[in-house]
Formats: sequence, C-alpha cells, structure tokens
Amino acid sequence: MEVKSPTTNNNNNGKGSSFEVDGVQPTPSPICKMIAVASIAAGVQFGWALQLSLLTPYSQTLGVPHAWSSFIWLCGPISGLLVQPIVGYYSDRSTSRFGRRRPFILSGALAVAVSVFLIGYAADLGHSMGDDLSKVTRPRAVTIFVIGFWILDVANNMLQGPCRAFLADLAAGDEKKTRTAMSFFSFFMAVGSILGYAAGSLGKLHKIFPFTETVACNVFCQNLKSCFFFSILLLIFLASFALIYVKETPKTKLELNDDDKQVSCFGELFHALKELKRPMWILMLVTAVNWIAWFPFFLFDTDWMGREVYGGAPGEKAYATGVRVGSLGLMLNSIVLGLMSLAVEPLGRLVGGIKRLWGIVNFILAICLAMTLLITKLAEHDRHMTGGATVGHPSDGVKAGSLIFFALLGIPLAITFSVPFALASIYSSASGAGQGLSLGVLNLAIVIPQMLVSALNGPWDALFGGGNLPAFVVGAVAAAVSAVLAIVLLPSVKPDDEAKVKLAAGGFH
Repeated sequence: MEVKSPTTNNNNNGKGSSFEVDGVQPTPSPICKMIAVASIAAGVQFGWALQLSLLTPYSQTLGVPHAWSSFIWLCGPISGLLVQPIVGYYSDRSTSRFGRRRPFILSGALAVAVSVFLIGYAADLGHSMGDDLSKVTRPRAVTIFVIGFWILDVANNMLQGPCRAFLADLAAGDEKKTRTAMSFFSFFMAVGSILGYAAGSLGKLHKIFPFTETVACNVFCQNLKSCFFFSILLLIFLASFALIYVKETPKTKLELNDDDKQVSCFGELFHALKELKRPMWILMLVTAVNWIAWFPFFLFDTDWMGREVYGGAPGEKAYATGVRVGSLGLMLNSIVLGLMSLAVEPLGRLVGGIKRLWGIVNFILAICLAMTLLITKLAEHDRHMTGGATVGHPSDGVKAGSLIFFALLGIPLAITFSVPFALASIYSSASGAGQGLSLGVLNLAIVIPQMLVSALNGPWDALFGGGNLPAFVVGAVAAAVSAVLAIVLLPSVKPDDEAKVKLAAGGFH
C-alpha cells in the first residue's frame, strides 16, 4: 500500500488542454464536468481501501510468511516515485487525438481490471496449475497474486496523476476553480474510502456472487473477489461516464515542440534538490520520520486485528472476522479524517500555528500506536483466562478500544494529509522556488521511508516472534520524535500564509 501521498504534476506548468489559441485565454470548464472527472477518485479510492484492508491478510492465507508480506508493498512507494512522474510527463506531451489525459485514464482503468482478476483468482489459477491445497504455502498462487498486486499499484498510480492533471486542465489556470476541483477530488476520495472499507467489513458479500465459491477459495477469498467485483464495476462506470462526457482538445505537434525545450521531469526534480533551502530540508526530515510512524499501521492494521486482537491465524474464521472488524475501523477512520480535514485551519489558529498543530497530533499518533500494546495484552489476557474461549470473540471492551484506536487515528491522519504540503507551498513561495517542484521533492520524503519500512518491517517483526507489535512500537517512537522535530525545528509561519492549508488539503490521498 502505499498509502498514497499528494502529488503535483511537475511538468504541467499550469498549461491545460484548453490551451491558448491566437492570444485567446482559455476559460474554465463547467463545474459539472469537473465533478464527473473528480468522481473517478471514488472508484480509485474504493480499490485503495480494499488493498489497504484486505490484501496483507489475503497474502498470508496463500502462505506468504508474515515476515515477508511487507516486501510485497515495496511496489507502492516505487510506483509512486517512478510511475506518477513518468505518466505525468508523457501525458503532458501526448498528441493523441483522444486528448492528453483520457488515454492514460482509460489504460489505468483497464489495468485495474486485469490486476483485480489476477488477485481475486490467484488461488484458483494456482490450484489449476498444480498447487497442493493441503500445504500452507501455494507458490503458484502467491506468484500470480504478487504480479496482480504490483499491476494494481501501478494502475492506480496511472489513474490518480492524470485525473488530477485533467482537473487542472479543466480549471484553465483559475485558482478558485482549481481549488474547487481539488476539493471535489478529495470529497470523492473520502466517499470511495468509506465505501471500500464498508465493503471489506461485510462477511456475507460473497452470497451476491455465488460463482466465487470454488474448492481453492475459502469464504475470505470469496468476499475478496466480491469486493473487487464491486470495485471494478464502480471504477469502469465512473471512468466511462467521465471519458465520454468530458472531451479534451488534442495537443498539436507544434505545441509539443515548444514544450520539449523543458528538461525532463527527473532532471527538474534533481535540480530542485540542489536548490532547496534549509526550511524545506527540515520539513523533509520531519515528514520522513513521520511516515516511518505511519507506514507500519497502513501495512498491518487489519492483520493486527485478525492476529493479535481476535487471536486467529490466516485462513481461520477468527482471523477473517478480525480483518472485517478492522475494515470497519478503517471506515470510521475515514469518517473522522473527512470531518477533521474541515477543522485544520481553525485548529491551527487555536493552538498557535499549523506547525505546532502538526507536532501535537503527532503526539496523539504516538499514543495511539502505543495503545496497540495495551489492547493486545488485554485481548491475550482474556483468551488466557477463558482457556481460549474468546478466540474470535474478544470482549466488548477490547473491541470498543480497537475501534476507538482506528477512529482516533483519523485526527493525525487528516493533518498529515494537509499540513506538510501546505508548509511546502509556503516555504517554496518564501524562497522563490516553484511550488510544483517543491511538492514533488516532498514526495521523496514520503516514498523513501515507505520503501525502508517495507524492506525492514518484516524481518524486524520476525526478530521478536512474528507479530505486528514491534513495528507499531517503532512507529510510536518515530511519531514522538517527529512531534518534537516539528515543534522545535520547523520555521514559524505567518498567519496570513496559513490560508494555503485549504488549497493543499484539496489534493491529498
């Protein structure tokens, strides 16, 4: 997973598909067209929600060892680092008669369909190729699953960047329309998250699609298939409607030749790193430490519920029940995140600035991650005292504490998805640097820690017995460190500049 970060098309330079012709300034498109394009985010985020909540547990039902499951997630930060800039660069320069963004959006949607088929039917395909169902590990199914997983991550990145760029094109440089378009995008992302996590929390969804039941696919697998069927139907419907309803003006080869005087996207990025001022370096440091705290949660949240809280093992009913309840918790998390996003600016004023607000909520993040120790020990104590009778049925207090944990994390998550990008915008304006490149550079401080966590978390957890708590403890420490760094090291921001939080918050994932 990548839990995915805000990204800016570094090479667009404000030029939309409605380019200036004969000195005539392009006009913004109607709001209804922006809503149609922004709605694609609901389909994309529905799939992201399923990926975050179900795919780590599913990989373990296929026999992927817990210590190795985090390696699969390396695709997220790698594709975020490479795929989005490359897709953005070439979509800017596309001369297709269908437009610049639409071909990439269509290709991404079709790639999602292929990946969903591979993931959902990995167990069936592996069995048909010779996997022994009596063995814990099914190597052919695991191979197919990993291929599908990586295609899904790349496809989602192919979709998200061009969608945002398309919205910028439709706004035609109008700042208010751009802010409105990105707000619609964020709204539909929240809708997609809630729907995706809600679908993942349902235990009998597979009954709608009885054909999902096969000898190689248990109930958890059947529900996964059913969720992904809904995901692809929603995405195909929304993308098809937007691509048919909203037209693009193709870019001419003459304009392309003019734009090619620019250096490549990676050339601009490396140049921006050389020119960074001290405030941006400090911001990148705080952001990197902060994401070392967040990524273990994104990797193992529902696995923790199934394994430590509900006391199950992959493939068991108790584990599947815990994963579903974890999905419910993530839905609550998305609701709190959405509400909290509306309160970022007033809360920043209340506590004396957005950098201080970021520091405070990072302490909340540290406390919440530390709560996993308490919740786990209480659940284990209940199972020990009842002789295992509470396996799959933790006490009401444990369940309530777990759901509160998920909900509370929506508070710091809303700040993480807005304040760092607002600060990057403010610092870049103060130094005279380009905002797009500054946000692109900040993205490095997000994806590189994700790669580090993906590579090290599995072996680190295995060193302490194979559970999820060691990674959460490291996350709690990192969150506390990032809180101190944010309050002590980050330069102060003028109150007038903090209004940029609204614009930055409009483009998070």
